[in-house]
Amino acid sequence: MEMDGKFAAITGAGSGLGEAAAVKLAQQGADIALIGRTEKELRQVAERIEAMGRRALVVTADVADEKAMRSGLKAISDEFGRIDFLFANAGVNGVWAPLDELPYEEWNRTMSINLGGTFLTIHTALPLMMKHGGSILITSSINGTRTFTTAGASAYATTKAGQLALGQMAAIELAKYKIRVNVICPGAIGTEISDNTDQRNVEKAAVAAEYPDGEIPLTAGTPGTSEDVANLVAFFASDRSRHITGTPVWIDGGQSLLV
Repeated sequence: MEMDGKFAAITGAGSGLGEAAAVKLAQQGADIALIGRTEKELRQVAERIEAMGRRALVVTADVADEKAMRSGLKAISDEFGRIDFLFANAGVNGVWAPLDELPYEEWNRTMSINLGGTFLTIHTALPLMMKHGGSILITSSINGTRTFTTAGASAYATTKAGQLALGQMAAIELAKYKIRVNVICPGAIGTEISDNTDQRNVEKAAVAAEYPDGEIPLTAGTPGTSEDVANLVAFFASDRSRHITGTPVWIDGGQSLLV
């Protein structure tokens, strides 16, 4: 129960990595603010957390909507009064297409959610963290940080590279407030995010990058799980990571070392 008495806020908390992290932190004693766009999903996660005897606050907000995020963080302030751990996890794969076929509007949409949303999440949460310190964790990806061969994923990879840079800039700036900022970079994880990827003519942007022995050495090609990532999130939420900041961690079974 190393998170007992702590308050965590998680974006993208209705499914996937956000849901797994919320449940894991609640198991360790934290009360959780669940932030996401789909209220029904958030309430289902809240019920799981409340069944453990922990408090769960549902905050329905799009991370790319400044007004909604400010309203959501006001609700967290009113309910919890502080945030000890912030997991800026929400994001989309967006549209994957060759650069000459990717409309600027679709490029900007991916930017506004993944990179703009990460900024807004941190920006609006800081007043609830700066007085007492804490931990911020950003979900980036192997794409844009180690891997650059994912056909058509230029917009997505660019946002992920930007998240790493933002995290490292923030780690330096916020250190004086005893806030540490780190970045996780998952590879293939068994979530539903890939089901929502709009891929158009990506073969045109593909390059020769095939590995007959498999792309995830540690597991012979089997993707990781949300639980694997949740365990890493719990480490960064805890005092066990108290001397780590500005650090990217790739959680991919060695996948990004190949591709």
